[in-house]
Amino acid sequence: MSEFSEREIAFLTAGELVEAYRRKRLSPVEVTETLLRRLDRLEPKINAFALVARDSALAEARAAEARWMKGAPVGLLDGVPVTIKDLFLTKGWPTLRGSTLVKRDQAWDEDAPPVARLREHGAVLLGKTTMPEFGWKAVGDSPLTGVTRNPWNPAHTPGGSSAGAAAALAAGIGPLALGTDGGGSIRIPCAFSGLPGLKPSFGRVPHYPPSIFGLVAHNGPMARSVPDLALLLTVISGADDRDVYALPPDATDWRQGLEDGVNGLKIAYSPTLGYARVDREIALAAETAARRFAELGAEVETVERVFDDPANAWLTLWWSGAAKALSAYSADARRRIDPGLEASAQQGARLSAVDYVSADVARSTLSLEMAKFHRRFDLLLTPSVAVPALPAGALLSDPASQREWIEWAPFSYPFNLTRQPAASVPCGVTSAGLPIGLQIVGRRYDDALVLRAARAFERAHPFAHCPLD
Repeated sequence: MSEFSEREIAFLTAGELVEAYRRKRLSPVEVTETLLRRLDRLEPKINAFALVARDSALAEARAAEARWMKGAPVGLLDGVPVTIKDLFLTKGWPTLRGSTLVKRDQAWDEDAPPVARLREHGAVLLGKTTMPEFGWKAVGDSPLTGVTRNPWNPAHTPGGSSAGAAAALAAGIGPLALGTDGGGSIRIPCAFSGLPGLKPSFGRVPHYPPSIFGLVAHNGPMARSVPDLALLLTVISGADDRDVYALPPDATDWRQGLEDGVNGLKIAYSPTLGYARVDREIALAAETAARRFAELGAEVETVERVFDDPANAWLTLWWSGAAKALSAYSADARRRIDPGLEASAQQGARLSAVDYVSADVARSTLSLEMAKFHRRFDLLLTPSVAVPALPAGALLSDPASQREWIEWAPFSYPFNLTRQPAASVPCGVTSAGLPIGLQIVGRRYDDALVLRAARAFERAHPFAHCPLD
């Protein structure tokens, strides 16, 4: 019998699993079998998986176990279970993107760059996680898989579009997940689900095939600890010639310097960025978290306005991507599409080339504004999301006053436009027991400092595990 309980295994970090394998205290097969049993028990409550790769995961675990028994593991994640958002091409598995329109019966013979890196490092791929159709919104329902639910309270959404990724992590089904973020799709579900997650600098993690949402789309790591974010980023970052926007080859180990703290840094805290309306409990928790950075030795200054709301620019780019995505389908097929996605695509179809270029100019202007901002400040702190997790199946937190989901998520999409690294870390829970997130934004390409600050906060304010069991 194992010295670890199921729950202990479920909430070990990737780093702890590797160390347990090294010391022969656990085996990859034992861990994978335990997580698959947990998946079977909890999946009916949360609906986090579009595909469970039971047989191949166990085969990968057996191969990893054999390598560990010989003292010859491969890579940094040998035998560590990971989930894959159903937006990443994965050899041998259909990638349906949350849609009933994508044909299952086609050749699935290529791995996206991050998936290929996971295989090279010996990871055990548990399956594909759920997402809204084509990743168009920040909640977790789709025509393909139905409603994904938050393990902290299944009556609520885990957020999206990396919905199943967040739900599985929070429920203790795998310590690592691949997510994507075009307007908050890593940071929003991490905030709603009590997890750390990172949207890296644009180009840090290669993207292939190119996203329909163009240059606002980022790939990134999701986990239950900041060191695991750094570990996964180390594995999946680096050049891939299939991504023309990928940054140059880079062998950075993002775990280096992670424990160096924030002493002496100049940090801005903005409660609204100048335009957001924020739930009272969220605002209080984020302000308290910002004060914690001062206690850790940083110089923290409150800045009410950082820039004007760039929603129109982001929506122009987003709607254009939706129009492009659906242009391949007939009018008859489009009747099966999520009505909100169809409405966004129709908005995009009405835009002109001048509208698109104007939005791109606005993006450049905002990027310059943030570059000037960071001449004064090393980091910017904000709430991650303006509201707690919405009821499952809802799109708007206040339908009477809102038209677009980004109105309750005003803090994330600006930094997709600027391509800066931005993380969300848990910073509390509401009176109803729903997680709250703090966003940490750094200069473009200074992912290391964002991770360092996230780790400093994690050490001072340890993250709680979801109580679902």
